Amino acid sequence: MRYNMLQKSDSFPLVVMESSEYSPNQCAFKDNKLGVWLYHANCIEFMDMLIDKYPDGRFDMIFADPPYFLSNGGITCRAGKMVKVDKGQWDKSNGPEMNHEFNMAWLSRCQKLLKPNGTIWVSGTHHVIHSVGYAMQQLGIKILNDIIWQKPNPPPNLSCRYFTHSTETILWAAKNGKSKHCFNYADMRKINSGKQMKSVWTMTSPKKNEKEFGKHPTQKPVHLLERIILASTIEDSLIFDPFSGSSTTGVASVMLGRKFIGCELEAEFIKLSLKRLEIAIKEKMSSFDLTAVSK
Repeated sequence: MRYNMLQKSDSFPLVVMESSEYSPNQCAFKDNKLGVWLYHANCIEFMDMLIDKYPDGRFDMIFADPPYFLSNGGITCRAGKMVKVDKGQWDKSNGPEMNHEFNMAWLSRCQKLLKPNGTIWVSGTHHVIHSVGYAMQQLGIKILNDIIWQKPNPPPNLSCRYFTHSTETILWAAKNGKSKHCFNYADMRKINSGKQMKSVWTMTSPKKNEKEFGKHPTQKPVHLLERIILASTIEDSLIFDPFSGSSTTGVASVMLGRKFIGCELEAEFIKLSLKRLEIAIKEKMSSFDLTAVSK
């Protein structure tokens, strides 16, 4: 492996590559002041390295949006046109047994990297989420809730042989049965007009401005990640995303005053992430400046 070495400390003083290009297994971006680090790396290898350095766990929260394994010749509607479902080689199925083996591999590492009271959120469609849920049970991860993300604007079903797919499932789980997980109940009730928040969340897909620099095929809306982070962490918590994609988790973490570690294998999504993280950090720093002036 060609990783730069991590130093064991509270601040992750990681080394960024000197070249302007990103090669695998390198730190592609860092902001030590706000606590933002993005790696171009294979998540399994990267997590193995972190486990060696932090055997007792490191993260307060993990959000994972793993491959859905649905790029297998199907069709969908995009911008009013029929297109093949082909998100990339990383999304192709290797059969249910191999897919489940992969889910066990990355989930077991996430479990080890969670702090004792940390939680993990995993999103997916029916192609993957049942395997994820079963893997959690096998590993002794305690499932807390299954959130249904309902999309009011889903693409139509062109075959007219199925119901329109309009939801994704997000499993929220604690490291194990002994965990005393963080849940900011009062905050969730406040943003839900003073009522207990239910496990069905209606939110649109990413807005146009969230795709300004391009988009990831399974990109999540910032608002969704903001709610997840607000529900289960406090300020300065350290959040990890092993399948960082376009770094929506990182953007939401920055805006909410959390620290973020991301890992992404595809170079094109690293490039997209850098642009989004830079904008988010500029906006956050601007808000700091405005606060200082107002005082």
